[in-house]
Amino acid sequence: MLDNEWKAILGWGDQELEDLRISGYSFLRQGHYQKAILFFEALVILDPLSIYDHQTLGGLYLQVGDNVKALLVLDQALRMQGDHLPTLLNKTKALFCLGRIEEATAIAHYLASCADAVIADDAEALLMSYTFKTVKKIPAVR
Repeated sequence: MLDNEWKAILGWGDQELEDLRISGYSFLRQGHYQKAILFFEALVILDPLSIYDHQTLGGLYLQVGDNVKALLVLDQALRMQGDHLPTLLNKTKALFCLGRIEEATAIAHYLASCADAVIADDAEALLMSYTFKTVKKIPAVR
């Protein structure tokens, strides 16, 4: 269906979508992630060009551990706005969780050097959490 076809069938406008968005966000804030997911899944269908809805849905999937879905939706959001650092950070975490360490590490290193201190610190934390440093044990001399 075309972008606004579902909205037309339902007779909905921007206000109804905003009401749905606020309801979904309220569930998110209360920690009712599965309920929030239902709202944002509907929103990405009803308003497929909304970057915010894709970013939020990807983050929700990540929160509940559905990393494959998170990655798919976060990639959609990044195709719409490729420079959104929080979305890129969430994608990095999804990649780490899926075992795609090299790809995630490359993105995390990029984010760790960005000017936004919160993003940079979170990227550093991901690197410390998911990358394994090899430490050689030197035998003791007796």
